[in-house]
Amino acid sequence: MESQRNILLIGLLVVSFLLWQQWQADKAPQPLAAQSTQVASPTSNTLNTDVPEADAGVPAVVSASTDLITVKTDQLDVKINPVGGDIVYAALVAHKMELDNDQPFVLLEQTKDFTYIAQSGLIGRDGIDSSAKGRAHFSAQNTEYQLAADQDSLEVPLTYVAANGVTYTKVFVFHRGKFNVDVGYKINNTTDSQLQVQMYGQIKQTIKPSESSMMMPTYRGGAFSTADVRYEKYNFDDMADKNLSQPTLGGWAAMLQHYFVSAWIPQANDKNTIFSSVSAGGLANIGFRGSVYDIAPGSTQEIGSQFYVGPKDQKKLSAISESLNLVVDYGFLWWLAVPIYKLLMFFQSLVSNWGVAIILITLTVRGMLFPLTKAQYTSMAKMRNLQPKLADLKERFGDDKQKMGQAMMELYKKEKVNPMGGCLPMLLQMPIFIALYWVLLESFELRHAPFILWIHDLSVQDPYYILPLLMGVSMFVMQKMQPMAPTMDPMQAKMMQWMPVLFTVFFLWFPAGLVLYWLMGNLVAITQQKIIYAGLAKKGLK
Repeated sequence: MESQRNILLIGLLVVSFLLWQQWQADKAPQPLAAQSTQVASPTSNTLNTDVPEADAGVPAVVSASTDLITVKTDQLDVKINPVGGDIVYAALVAHKMELDNDQPFVLLEQTKDFTYIAQSGLIGRDGIDSSAKGRAHFSAQNTEYQLAADQDSLEVPLTYVAANGVTYTKVFVFHRGKFNVDVGYKINNTTDSQLQVQMYGQIKQTIKPSESSMMMPTYRGGAFSTADVRYEKYNFDDMADKNLSQPTLGGWAAMLQHYFVSAWIPQANDKNTIFSSVSAGGLANIGFRGSVYDIAPGSTQEIGSQFYVGPKDQKKLSAISESLNLVVDYGFLWWLAVPIYKLLMFFQSLVSNWGVAIILITLTVRGMLFPLTKAQYTSMAKMRNLQPKLADLKERFGDDKQKMGQAMMELYKKEKVNPMGGCLPMLLQMPIFIALYWVLLESFELRHAPFILWIHDLSVQDPYYILPLLMGVSMFVMQKMQPMAPTMDPMQAKMMQWMPVLFTVFFLWFPAGLVLYWLMGNLVAITQQKIIYAGLAKKGLK
């Protein structure tokens, strides 16, 4: 029964950890942003760097207007508003909205009740986008663009000619197999005066109530990276409390949600300012302002950035920026979660089934911990055999705790018993369990990933609760296999009997993949117990 007490302790620690995580997400204070600092080139004059409101020149409700420019690739279905050249709709072709229909997952959209769009423009003295001037009205040769089968990339140019004759061409470049879009400007200064412009990119989203829960503590909100801070969340409450303004070389700004991310990634060698704000109507903004460019008369200047809109694919994100993959947030156990994720991916590449890959990870982890598990049960058996001697010590020393403690330590030393030996393997499994929990929760590859029979999605709870019930049965079997400690308190023994039921109820809402891991761990533990107990019996230990 000592191991059952250990399991109960571990379970309570796991529950406490998840509750703490949820409290952190909802209530804990976040670090304040640094004070605002304007970045400008040494030769620039004072600039108007106001980033325009999204709805300056953008319809409040985006309909299926012929004015919108549609772009389709093998990965994205995008709509661009020629007013400002903003991406106002983005669907991920290869990712379904729901498991049982073929509608693509819509990440960016602008409707009557919800706005989530990506804006970009030029600000500054000669910028064409500002709160005062409004947004530039671009023209395009076509309203529909399609990446052909023989094309690796697709350019979508939009043109705007200012009153002074300067031509601004905004170019979107889409790539086959990629979710990142190159967004740039070609500015042809046909005047006899120097121009000054500064590019910005921002993501604007309606602030929504948190959909997070204790079992699924997912995050929705902003995040950013600078030269000094590789990854930092900046949630909607932070944005409402204080505008973010972080000068940096390179960096990025993003909006996160479960499995998916949108992000602006400016040039790595440019001086940028990462900013945030909350505008009227409960719209949160996070983005960047780039370096100021001086464009000589009669010359042409190109300015660009990248925009990513897609799943939290660590490989693709790392190829864009070395820190962008950190949006897959494994928490403080990232150092353990990362190798677990890589091992999971390796097993998946071998068996092509995520459920089987989870089973293989379970066997691997349990196999590595078997020497400690054997030491655990051996220590527990020795402790049980010492119970009569411990009872004698209690009768001899009564309430003299000091002498009793000294006598117990001498007895443990003489019998070569470690009283904590039964806890160590369980304590080692707790961080592994939590790390795997975050891997299963954060890895987009498991979204809609089937296992067998009724398990069509390992990232959500078992629809028929079969795995949690089997897990409870396996815990009950493990409990019955444990020898009853003669000194166990009756109330404690009763609590142990109810533990499988409590754990079963608790696991009903866990992702099926995690319950599968725990169930398989119990089955392996039962097998290991039979092997270990058979060996202990030969040594005269029970």
